[in-house]
Amino acid sequence: MKDPEEAKLRPWEEGGPERLYILASADRNPPEKRVPLDVVTLIVSRSEAGSGMQPERAAIVGICDYPLSVAEISAYLKLPVSVVTVLLTGLLESGHVEARASIPAKSMPDVELLEAVMHGLQNL
Repeated sequence: MKDPEEAKLRPWEEGGPERLYILASADRNPPEKRVPLDVVTLIVSRSEAGSGMQPERAAIVGICDYPLSVAEISAYLKLPVSVVTVLLTGLLESGHVEARASIPAKSMPDVELLEAVMHGLQNL
């Protein structure tokens, strides 16, 4: 078994479960309305980061000047998607960010039609 004194002296691990728990538990109150966030949901900032804002939340607000997916935010911050989702829920409630549904594939134009238009324009 490990010595309790040794556990107290070990360095803080950036990706350790203690840090992730602290980040995710900052919002103890459940959201008033459930916002469906998927890994492809696009997030965009609606305001500036506040001075008293948690650093990870401020980072999200800062990097979302243009729409980023939840997966991209997770990768940039090197945090699990589940933790980013919790942080985003709080930011959505406070109005700092806005969630936009990604464009469904069925609403995209047909590839063959786009290729035909492109070839027609090249022939002009």
